[in-house]
Amino acid sequence: MAPNPSTAPILFDRALLRTRQSRAVRLGPATFLLDRVAADIEERLRAVLREFKDGADIGTSGDQVRDALAARVGRLARVDLPDAESEPLPLAPETLDLAVSALAFQFVNDLPGVLAQIRRALRPDGLLLAAMIGGDTLTELRQSFAAAEAEREGGVSPRVAPFADLRDVGALLQRAGFALPVTDVDRVMVRYDNAFALMADLRRMGATNILVERRRTATRRATLLRMAQIYSERFADPDGRIRVTFDVIWLSGWAPHDSQQKPLRPGSAKASLAEAVRKPLSPSPGGGGSTRMK
Repeated sequence: MAPNPSTAPILFDRALLRTRQSRAVRLGPATFLLDRVAADIEERLRAVLREFKDGADIGTSGDQVRDALAARVGRLARVDLPDAESEPLPLAPETLDLAVSALAFQFVNDLPGVLAQIRRALRPDGLLLAAMIGGDTLTELRQSFAAAEAEREGGVSPRVAPFADLRDVGALLQRAGFALPVTDVDRVMVRYDNAFALMADLRRMGATNILVERRRTATRRATLLRMAQIYSERFADPDGRIRVTFDVIWLSGWAPHDSQQKPLRPGSAKASLAEAVRKPLSPSPGGGGSTRMK
């Protein structure tokens, strides 16, 4: 199923994204998040006991994922996400055993359409494994900019892209027809000397503002200085360094196949809910996202 440009809102200027990514390469890219995700993709696939002959790395900027999976996948082609929403992915039906993507889906205007195309390109029992930025990413920067603009300019302009949350992504996988959909989040906390050091790294990630509705005039110096001050006041550690949140949302799903587990039919359970709730609960191990300090 091809994306439908008439129903997908155009939030991101994808031509500008490519320009920003090219600038990041010239500046010397900041790749710590992409490096982390590439290593995590390799580790997650290590737990999948099957062979992947034909794969595609979809939209990932950089070679980290393909390098990490060189010994795991027979052939892993690079597939770019198109700039025009009406242009389909260059993927033939049922030609892939594996599709991976690292930190690219958050800049897609029609993510449901892209997921549906990937699902169509997977062979039965083929796997999609992807990571995208979402959740509370850059919440500290958002709040600091909003407070500074409201104070200095009397209004707030769109600066940081809206991010999907975990439940949204899980629903999109189901909508695209994936079986056994799973989502989880890896929260990465990074520290910087100040807000300007963070913004420099965002430029080196190619992750600065590409919203279609972004303000086209330069931010006032007074607003920037006030933003940095507010950031330090609200989100600094005792040593003066500021905290930055990056939420990496992981999503995986399989193209349906007869060998996969199926949900039980209603009424087929062997024990009643009343019996289950009378049993004492044993403590379960805790879990949570991981943290990286920079």
